[in-house]
Amino acid sequence: MTKFPHSGGESRLERGRRALAEIDGEAGEKVVASLADIAPDFATYLFEFPFGDIYSRPGLDLRAREIATIAALTAMGNAAPQLKVHIEAGLNVGLSRDEITEIIMQMAVYAGFPAALNGLFAAKEVFAK
Repeated sequence: MTKFPHSGGESRLERGRRALAEIDGEAGEKVVASLADIAPDFATYLFEFPFGDIYSRPGLDLRAREIATIAALTAMGNAAPQLKVHIEAGLNVGLSRDEITEIIMQMAVYAGFPAALNGLFAAKEVFAK
């Protein structure tokens, strides 16, 4: 998987835009575009911090980062829109539907059945597309 190491001449914003495009594709761009009329600065923060700084670190590949993100959003139990975006991202970076389902089911142990059920229903919607 591609990593986005911190490079000399590239800004956080440029690195973040590049990472978001590869990881989330169209779904990520839709999230950013939806903020344009209410909080355009927040869109910049999304590019710079999560994608330009964190996702771009060399310690984990994108597949591992999406496993962690899907698990965390599932465990939260109340972040279905973001979870759907990251389920799509997981598919984009090489996770299979079966692997995503297993990640979500694993969260029943740590976050409870309601959170896992919410996650499975979010995955079902994404998989149906």
